[in-house]
Amino acid sequence: MGIFDGKVALITGGGKAKSIGYGIAVAYAKEGANLVITGRNEQKLLDAKEELESLYGIKVLALQADVTPDEESEEVVKRTVQKAIETFGRIDILINNAQASASGIPLSMQTKDHFDLGIYSGLYATFYYMRECYPYLKETQGTVINFASGAGLFGNAGQCSYAAAKEGIRGLSRVAATEWGKDNINVNIVCPLAMTSQLENFKMSYPEAYEKNLRAVPMGRFGDPEKDIGRVCVLLGSPDFKYMSGETITLEGGMGLRP
Repeated sequence: MGIFDGKVALITGGGKAKSIGYGIAVAYAKEGANLVITGRNEQKLLDAKEELESLYGIKVLALQADVTPDEESEEVVKRTVQKAIETFGRIDILINNAQASASGIPLSMQTKDHFDLGIYSGLYATFYYMRECYPYLKETQGTVINFASGAGLFGNAGQCSYAAAKEGIRGLSRVAATEWGKDNINVNIVCPLAMTSQLENFKMSYPEAYEKNLRAVPMGRFGDPEKDIGRVCVLLGSPDFKYMSGETITLEGGMGLRP
């Protein structure tokens, strides 16, 4: 028996990859949650569905959904949430993890397209999913877990659009925590630092910056997408646990929770 038996978690960016989204999906699957996973790459989503259903005996709805600067994106989110309700009849946990960005480009060289990529895939996507899931989260007295970043907290060079999107998500989350507290919806923000394929690419492209980030982690390692980030999300989504709604939580190298 898992703590999420009979519950449904919607995870954006949950396709099969060495990523935070898939790590969270595995952690939730191990606790019995049925999953709705979204992403841009259909094959990665189908691979995730096959593996998660086979290994953990849960049901997975895999939906290709990408939030971009076009008029259809809002409708894409609405259709995704509606399909989740048609399939499972409920949403208990919303995890807004998906984010794209044009990292490594200085602010002075960022184009509108670069900036829009970060803002729409992160901030707008989080806003759309929160708004559309709200009625169902109210019914289940559910949980929202949004993802921000140290890029915004510390002003990482070369990440202006990414940082702007993540700081916007932090502000949005605090407002939601204030407005939705009366509905017993818990809202928190996680700022993770985990070893993913994207971080491996960053290591290859910017080895000095990578080593600087690594030295800043007291335990000398980056977090694991499932065992560190995923398990923190399990804790935050647990029906028996209510953290301080609206708080920012940083997770660095398996250190744990630091409000």
